[in-house]
Amino acid sequence: MNVSRYAAVWIALVWIAHVNAAAATELKILTAGAFKHFPIAMAQAFETRTGTKVVIDNDTAGGLVKRINGGEAFDVAFVSRAAGDTLMAGGDLAPDIKIEIGKIGVGLVVKEGRPRPDIGTVDAFKQALLAAKSLSYPDPASGGSAGIYAAGLIQRLGLASQVGPKTRLVPGDVRLIEPVAKGEVELGIYPVAEIKATAGVTLVGPLPEEIQNYTTYVVVMSKETKQTEAAKVFVAFVTGPSAAAVLTSQGMVPARR
Repeated sequence: MNVSRYAAVWIALVWIAHVNAAAATELKILTAGAFKHFPIAMAQAFETRTGTKVVIDNDTAGGLVKRINGGEAFDVAFVSRAAGDTLMAGGDLAPDIKIEIGKIGVGLVVKEGRPRPDIGTVDAFKQALLAAKSLSYPDPASGGSAGIYAAGLIQRLGLASQVGPKTRLVPGDVRLIEPVAKGEVELGIYPVAEIKATAGVTLVGPLPEEIQNYTTYVVVMSKETKQTEAAKVFVAFVTGPSAAAVLTSQGMVPARR
């Protein structure tokens, strides 16, 4: 279903959402990685407008694929485009709903108040990693796209032997940037949106475009949802006019409409 049709759906179904509110409608929303900040912000406005309660559960993209493949019930999910393709191919999703929301790049982070190294070029970025006493990024084993990218990037740049021994991998089920915020680690490679949402740290900047990696996120709907109309209203809302400003404020790049 295209975006213009969703705009019409929002107008037509918002009344239904208000009626459903009387029956205490609740939507279960799954969201992946750093993208969680967007649905959390949108859910607050959605609940106020419709009365429909939204419950959000976050995991890595890989974790969500395993959970959904395993039969976990949900109504709407925000996943990476690759994860969405996998789930769609597996028949887990409503076939006509997979809409691009936006994308998140990767950046370098330091503890607030610490010097910010130059990362304006690929060579400068390499020197920053080599000069740092310690580094952290998400554990690739957790299934998150940022950790998988960071590990691969360090390999491609030929820095694995120098950087590896001083690297701390952070599990996907804890506050990812906490080691940097506490001063336990000097530098961190994390999604820009996660950095901007974390207190006590400073975004040095996005990685140079030559080595930048964007993860594109889509919104999808379960084919087994029992709250079809309310779920469609929610999808229409998060792809509506107010979404772009929220995404931009969180360090994401909105999809073109």
